[in-house]
Amino acid sequence: MRAVLTVVGRDKVGIVAGVSQTLAQLQFNIVDMSQTIMQGNFTMMLMCELSATDVDFEPIRAQLNQLGQQLGVQIRIQREEIFDTMHKI
Repeated sequence: MRAVLTVVGRDKVGIVAGVSQTLAQLQFNIVDMSQTIMQGNFTMMLMCELSATDVDFEPIRAQLNQLGQQLGVQIRIQREEIFDTMHKI
């Protein structure tokens, strides 16, 4: 299963480290990543893989929301197929 993760907020030290460490703990493998900083604003998009096919995203979302609050950023995660469908307009 694949998921798309987005991270947006003010740039600060530790965002990439915090997100990647949490994803590793959740057994997500980062297969692609893009990030940019524009005038102090940080944006990162990751494509992640998880070996399990039936994952309950609610506890994962809760953990990522808590991490986002700690880091001062907004973190969103969606299954790849949902992300793709939403962006095919």
